[in-house]
Amino acid sequence: MNPAPLSQAQAAGGALLSEAQIQAALEPLRGRFTRQKVLVLIPDHTRTLPLPQLFRMLVGILDDVKTLDFMIALGTHPPLDEAQMLKLVGISAEERHTTYRYVGLHNHAWQDPDALATVGVVPQARVMEIAGERWHPTLGGDVQVKLNRAAVEADQIIILGPTFPHEVVGFSGGAKYLFPGISGPEMINVTHWLGALATVRGTIGLKDTPVRALIHEAARHVPTPITLIALVVQGSGLAGVFVGDHISAWSAAADLSSQRHIVWVDKPFKQVLSWAPPMYDELWTAGKAMYKLDPALADGGELIIYAPHLDTVSKVHGKYIYEIGYHTVPYFLNQWERFKHVPLGVLAHSTHVRGSGTWMNGQEHPRIRVTLASRIGPEDCQRLNLGYLDPDTLNPEDFANREAEGVLLVRKAGETLYRVKEGA
Repeated sequence: MNPAPLSQAQAAGGALLSEAQIQAALEPLRGRFTRQKVLVLIPDHTRTLPLPQLFRMLVGILDDVKTLDFMIALGTHPPLDEAQMLKLVGISAEERHTTYRYVGLHNHAWQDPDALATVGVVPQARVMEIAGERWHPTLGGDVQVKLNRAAVEADQIIILGPTFPHEVVGFSGGAKYLFPGISGPEMINVTHWLGALATVRGTIGLKDTPVRALIHEAARHVPTPITLIALVVQGSGLAGVFVGDHISAWSAAADLSSQRHIVWVDKPFKQVLSWAPPMYDELWTAGKAMYKLDPALADGGELIIYAPHLDTVSKVHGKYIYEIGYHTVPYFLNQWERFKHVPLGVLAHSTHVRGSGTWMNGQEHPRIRVTLASRIGPEDCQRLNLGYLDPDTLNPEDFANREAEGVLLVRKAGETLYRVKEGA
């Protein structure tokens, strides 16, 4: 049985925590890491949380450490420049060189071998055991457990991040900030492809998933002690803060997230307009507007990703995505020789955006239609195997208040999961 979190604060009902309550939840960290080298892992701009407030609180509480570095757990997201990093943590350029001059701000460099340290191996047999019925030979053999060298050189790791329903791991947060957050490509690829084999609909919003188990298995190899500050975000504030070891604090946050971030609907919708917010500046992340609504869509229905600000598929992975397009898992598994050169993480993203489906008589049959209304043009959408709508001809309000017709508008999609009630 996991120990209780070191400290926690949870708002009642639909309320939010006050600043004093948040501060009180973090206070037990004061004096715990005196004269130690501390590395704090944080998300990038594609996650909602009051990071500027938390950054200032945490720096104040950790005022007696030897060194304090914040690292953006990018996974394979593009690195942030200096101005973007300052905006992320909410400090000015002047503060950067005065008040916070001793605080490091870094990007994770997942593609730089010199930035990574190998801390262990998860044998193929263990991967097979964890994957269970989801195992497939395309997952490969033993998996090298690599992560940013700064995590090994630190005396303590603190993870600061939110927990939401997640398409790959079930619920985000916790050790996910290690793998894939600051890991090497091996764990990134295997975890995402295992999630794809399990499917979004069979993973998202579930606590116990094969990918979560694999991430926790990899975390056992990390030699540095880990403390987690698990957050449950509601709107612009916090509904919960859980501080403790990375398993118990995450577990408590996932339990609260399941209450705050899942909307249960009586019956599936035939059409959903899923409005991706500007923080998703690539389709690589705006795909969350699909993942969180897919379980609430009827077979044969249509999901429209409405992102009038978006003009990029992926700065890092765009070449591969344009090569393969967006398809279902059976499409790739039944033509593996054509696609085995593509990183598993990219294949996984493709299947997550396209949704589930079947393969019959050499043809792919997706469960639903996925249409993109963005600055990515019709020719590109055709190449990507997605439908196209001109966002300038689309009025989101035309989709509002039509639930009785089987039509749903979600105004800030990507973090709240919609699911159909069991037995509906």
